[in-house]
Amino acid sequence: MSRAFVKELEDAVEELPDRPISPHPNLVTPEGLARIEAEVARLQQEHAAAHEANDRAALARAARDLRYWTARRASAQLVTAPSDRSKVHFGATVSIVRDDGRRQTFRIVGEDEADPAHGTLSHVSPLARALFGKEVGDTVEVANSQAEIVEIA
Repeated sequence: MSRAFVKELEDAVEELPDRPISPHPNLVTPEGLARIEAEVARLQQEHAAAHEANDRAALARAARDLRYWTARRASAQLVTAPSDRSKVHFGATVSIVRDDGRRQTFRIVGEDEADPAHGTLSHVSPLARALFGKEVGDTVEVANSQAEIVEIA
């Protein structure tokens, strides 16, 4: 292998593949929009620092993530909670009781905000989709079992 070819490889800035962007509407809560804004600001600083340090790997990572979060900010559709809390809607906090007696509470949020382990559920998840439009006392199918809605906040 020629030295010129090796030098070309060393000088090349590695392009990382873009993070996939969901085809679903990018619905966000006010908190979710604030998180997106904070992430864009943080990544802009990270990108500038990587550029200043001439750290090509960090620059590639920051550029990729900045493209993702900038696109998510551009497509964000802010949804404020409606005053009617009688039915499940985006942004609602819903408590269900499963057949085995387990009570679970989830807040239905945007895809980038979702973290089921911490009580937030993506609006495109099967459970959230089953819950939309339902009222307290309604039953939904959840993972091959039944769950009753016991509270909507």
